[in-house]
Amino acid sequence: MKNTCAALLYTGLVMLANPALADLSEAEAMREGDMKKLTFHAAPQAAGSSEFMTFEGDALTLAEYEGKWVLLNFWATWCAPCRKEIPMLSELQREFGGERFEVVTIASGRNPPPAMQSFFEEIGVDNLPLHRDPKSALAREMGVLGLPITVILNPEGQEVARMRGDADWASDNARAVLATILNGEAG
Repeated sequence: MKNTCAALLYTGLVMLANPALADLSEAEAMREGDMKKLTFHAAPQAAGSSEFMTFEGDALTLAEYEGKWVLLNFWATWCAPCRKEIPMLSELQREFGGERFEVVTIASGRNPPPAMQSFFEEIGVDNLPLHRDPKSALAREMGVLGLPITVILNPEGQEVARMRGDADWASDNARAVLATILNGEAG
């Protein structure tokens, strides 16, 4: 019992010393519905460093996004759940996007650029990037098995949470979880 109390006290003190960890814990605790699938890591994990491409073919890495929170979504043109989910991610970008947060979408595997463009046009998305990972190098490095996969990266470029499968990102709970993460970072 004494050890349990000491462990709880130590955990509380660590969280107070690092507000970002405390806020991630708060975001984790408030998950409901589809957001229960969002798994927060006990400690930030290294994100992939492999290059991916812009729609035009220019090389990028996730390091380009350091300094802001990133909701990174791996998708494909053949992915039916992606068709439903990406418009919700587009709305998150409209609501939260800016200097502190960005939704980044990467089509993993063989996704011809014209098909990617048609996919986004058909679902009415015009504010998310059409990035490509044609050989799935980044996806493999990050352990992406199946699609969609959504990863949350902290401003240091580390993975702090991951969701396998699609979710209702338009839900009040999804927005509240994300707002808690973003507001905690500012504090």
